[in-house]
Amino acid sequence: MIYIHTPSDNALWLDLFGKALPDAVITAHPHAVDDTAVTTLITWRAPEGLFARFPNLQHVFALGAGIDRFLDRPDLPAHVNLYRLTDAGMAQQMIEYVLFGVLRFQRNMDGYLRQQQQALWQGLPQRAAAEMRISVLGMGELGTQVAQALGRLGYPVTGWSRSAKVVENVPCVHGLPALDELLRQTDVLVCLLPATPQTRQLLNEARLTLLPAGAAIINAGRGDLIDLDALLALLDSGQLQGAQLDVFPAEPLPTGHRAWTHPALFITPHVAANTLIGPSVAQIAARIKALQRGETVDGLVDRARAY
Repeated sequence: MIYIHTPSDNALWLDLFGKALPDAVITAHPHAVDDTAVTTLITWRAPEGLFARFPNLQHVFALGAGIDRFLDRPDLPAHVNLYRLTDAGMAQQMIEYVLFGVLRFQRNMDGYLRQQQQALWQGLPQRAAAEMRISVLGMGELGTQVAQALGRLGYPVTGWSRSAKVVENVPCVHGLPALDELLRQTDVLVCLLPATPQTRQLLNEARLTLLPAGAAIINAGRGDLIDLDALLALLDSGQLQGAQLDVFPAEPLPTGHRAWTHPALFITPHVAANTLIGPSVAQIAARIKALQRGETVDGLVDRARAY
């Protein structure tokens, strides 16, 4: 049996999964279910204790690409397979979000906004795409597509990951020494890394100060990748041009946090790439059918690597 549990739209998810898997037995919260019959759980923001309800659980499908909130759950047994979404309509959204940020910094749009507030009509310096050195940290599904899309638009892009990656039309480096050198040659740093013990505070004060004067940061990965206080200090001093942040160490960002009013900071509420219901249903349904045929499917999370 398949059970669906999400914070909202359970009826819609149930209807679409029912159409995609007509031969499966599926139900959704808040309908009653025989917990012992549930072998597959499709969920997001699962309440505490949810996984422990199902003694015969075999597969958990997360309705998102980020799975850090699943990994620290004591009620999710180690033998249960955990799957994350790969793309499912999120890559295009992420490309748009990152491109918006790159253009803001390249064309000095924040400066024009400040001038508008002063009724000041004055041209500001801007750079050609070929002059904007972009580094993408995290060359997974989303990072790869973002890097390739920016490259097609004429930006010089380099990808970085913890282990070696080969990506068509995008030069890649890996490892911490390479990261430090890459930061020194970066005009816009795009962070799309997952949350893992190895990436937590990866961009600490020491690494942030390696960025050239006037560099900018776009973080749409996870909030704990960056030392937020150190970032704000570099924005205060003018060392960095600006930052566009979609994620924070604590979410929602506390109401009184000074990041809200920082003139060099553009904030969005974790919306860079939202889960799209249609593509997500199609992807998960295809994986469930493949598992029933005894096939291996992608998206299986390696819990030791945390992604």
